[in-house]
Amino acid sequence: MKEAKKYIIFPLDMPTYDEAMNYVELLGGCVGLFKVGLELFISQGPKILTSIRNVCDSGIFLDLKLHDIPVTVKRAFLAACQHGPDFVTVHCDEGGESLKSAAGSNPGNTKILAITVLTSLDRFKLKELGYEDKFAEDISVLALLKARIAKAAGCHGVVCSGHEVAMIKRELGNEMIAVTPGIRPAWSAVSHDDQKRIVTPAEAVLSGADYVVIGRPIRDAADPADAAKKVAEEIGAVL
Repeated sequence: MKEAKKYIIFPLDMPTYDEAMNYVELLGGCVGLFKVGLELFISQGPKILTSIRNVCDSGIFLDLKLHDIPVTVKRAFLAACQHGPDFVTVHCDEGGESLKSAAGSNPGNTKILAITVLTSLDRFKLKELGYEDKFAEDISVLALLKARIAKAAGCHGVVCSGHEVAMIKRELGNEMIAVTPGIRPAWSAVSHDDQKRIVTPAEAVLSGADYVVIGRPIRDAADPADAAKKVAEEIGAVL
């Protein structure tokens, strides 16, 4: 069983090198992985991954959400693998062929995680996008469908909300890694929250989440390291 802090992924959702590295130095011993998303990776490039490794032993979750035609996804994934991240994300929306193109060409130890349904989406937005009622009214049905496609394509796991993780684990097995964003500790209060389908760290882990993505409750705390330790304590209590 891994340590409670290893469950925590902290997103470096900030535009500058100095801002990002400040949090890496603060939280390097408190979290399992740092998430590098589109904003930071586009503004700083691969050098940010090297800098993170030079400061701490935390892993790297490269959240690029690759979404394009299969050959482009494959080439982009191979390019990302050259920098040795622990995880790279790929969208499910292009279907199994695009996921297979990446999974079938994996040259090393980087794990592919498929994005199921973004936690910012709710039934109103899904209806606006044209999804059938059976998917819009029960998002878990849509998430499970995409998780099935991801597993069949050879992906190592999925990114899904805490509301869907138990169902996905039951059907697809514990070996299917589940990363859960939209995490809000019970003690945190986040104003103007754009996450629609949120759960606490304890709820997510009890449901089967292997990792939880926690940003603002840690980042906006007076003492981010102490906040991360509180999250780890909450997780540790249910392990």
